[in-house]
Amino acid sequence: MALRNIRTMGDPVLTKPCKEVKEMTDRTRELIDDMLETMYDADGVGLAAPQVGILKRIFVIDVTGEDPFVFVNPEILETSGEQEGWEGCLSVPGKTGMVKRPNYVKVRALDENMEEFTLEGEEIMARAILHEYDHLEGHLYVEQVEGELREASEVQEEAEKKKED
Repeated sequence: MALRNIRTMGDPVLTKPCKEVKEMTDRTRELIDDMLETMYDADGVGLAAPQVGILKRIFVIDVTGEDPFVFVNPEILETSGEQEGWEGCLSVPGKTGMVKRPNYVKVRALDENMEEFTLEGEEIMARAILHEYDHLEGHLYVEQVEGELREASEVQEEAEKKKED
């Protein structure tokens, strides 16, 4: 396993739609392992293949830090509800923005063994799945930000101050 460089906003690879994965190869397994390692190293909850410069329909998510999911060729089957919250991205380092997303998502995908699974997620899991799925379509969350992008550290300080009050 190896850490990969995370592409940042302005890199054209982040604006391109990704290609379907036809078969699981050793190289693709290595990519998935590297993506997980890179995501954990960067303290992220998700990472999509285009963020490491690979235009394949793959993303990884771990919202708990202990239970990673691998999504190959994901397909959004259903969404409902609404949530609004601060969202950040490893490809937009140090920034955050307020984004509205569905509160529920149902997704079908293949795992690292090319076995199909269906997953339903709410709240942070729904947000993470939809955020990473957008990467596969060539979109960044900043396209959906309501208002201004802010420094993530400022927003975190404000949240901590509110907890103290």
